[in-house]
Amino acid sequence: MKDLRVTVLRFDTKKDPAPHPETYTVRINEGARVLHVLHAIHDEIDPTLSYRYCCGSGQCGSCAVRVDGEPVLACMKEATDGITITPLNLPVKKDLVVDLLPKIATIASLVPAQGEAMQLPTIAQIEEIKPLRDCIECLACVSVCPAMDVTSFLGPTAMRQEMRLALDPRDTGSRVPDAVRDGLFTCTSCQACFVACPKKIQIPGKAIENLRALANRQGFTLPRHQEVAALIKETGRSVVRTAPSFMEQVGTTIEPNGPVKATVGFFVGCMYNLRQQQSALDAIEILRRNGIRVIIPRDQICCGSPLIRTGQLDYVDTLKKRNIDAFRTRGIDTVMTMCAGCGSTLKHDYVTPFKVMDINEILTKYGIELPAKLPLTATYHDPCHLMRGQGVKEEPRQLIRQVVDLVEMPAICCGSGGGVKSGLPEEAAALGERRREEIRKTGADIVITSCPFCEFHIASHSDKPVKNIMTVLLEGYREKDRLAEKKK
Repeated sequence: MKDLRVTVLRFDTKKDPAPHPETYTVRINEGARVLHVLHAIHDEIDPTLSYRYCCGSGQCGSCAVRVDGEPVLACMKEATDGITITPLNLPVKKDLVVDLLPKIATIASLVPAQGEAMQLPTIAQIEEIKPLRDCIECLACVSVCPAMDVTSFLGPTAMRQEMRLALDPRDTGSRVPDAVRDGLFTCTSCQACFVACPKKIQIPGKAIENLRALANRQGFTLPRHQEVAALIKETGRSVVRTAPSFMEQVGTTIEPNGPVKATVGFFVGCMYNLRQQQSALDAIEILRRNGIRVIIPRDQICCGSPLIRTGQLDYVDTLKKRNIDAFRTRGIDTVMTMCAGCGSTLKHDYVTPFKVMDINEILTKYGIELPAKLPLTATYHDPCHLMRGQGVKEEPRQLIRQVVDLVEMPAICCGSGGGVKSGLPEEAAALGERRREEIRKTGADIVITSCPFCEFHIASHSDKPVKNIMTVLLEGYREKDRLAEKKK
């Protein structure tokens, strides 16, 4: 047995003016779950505490709550000392009980064919449906979806069901038109729903992107997305050239200043090649200073992420082959990315003969020379396709803390991903404004990120300077060099 001190957000809508935290100390068994903590509070301390539970074994979804801000099933999450338990980000009925019915009512039902028109699914169709049918309707995914906060999007579980039914030959519903009507193209591909899902249903990849591919075949792709696809086919890049490219400013092989720790191929990506060139140039200086030889094949092109995320797949295999060949033919065994979207795409949508690593992973693995500490306070924006898409969260922070003081803020989508910034700019702007407010709350001097799309988008929604991690590190090195020169 052990004692735990936990905080629960209480709110009786009939008499409380606002939610308020209450702290309890409970005695529970080693390994007890959050649900057992709630039982202990209810049975031994305060019988007025309201919460839901049913099966107690992770199958019904009724006990979903947030623990320290993250959606979990209370019956599956182990309780630890000092946790805070709050309701899902949905309308609260009382304490931890939220109103699920309005969202569940939007989940489509099968419309069966009649008589001889009824066809049973094949084994192949059943296998395709399987990854989508494990939903327990806990609505954890809905509670974290950023698009639902600023649009009329029905949400990830509604899209999951539309795709599940679209794959079922017994269903006669108009699944693709319904999904488009209900906000299919408002998803930013932030992956928050997948991370929150207790059943780990890959809603963005298995449902939303596949629905968008079906929508493309039926003529529903947004005009701006079609323009991007045409540009990629014409130029090999998803953005237009406005200045000399990064690759025009550097050589094909860049040697480090000192001994070689490692050799990497650099997958540059469209934004760093044609829009955010200075961030890439700064990164080269960081790599040179820290012993990394960089090879930059000239025949690399767009990774295809803008096409995959928007369901325009007919040209993707061509892009994959050209990019794989660009690095494979040079004998490169490690490909480095700076763009979070490119890195996630190469890691998950490609089958490569080489290892793919983000630049933050590379520098953390091999270690960096200590920069001078700058007299700045910074907050870090986690790019969705880096933190959730690649699991790279601590490495950027390890680098940042070496050069500035870091103040954390909630990791929420800035609105630039999934084709939303190009196709639905008003939604992207609304999410950008949410990011502005969180930045303001930190009181930080600058915003640091590690994605060109986030860097570009947040800069238009913040009065604070927005800089790439590599740029800030380079500023730390220049300050170190300045101080060393001053001492001479």
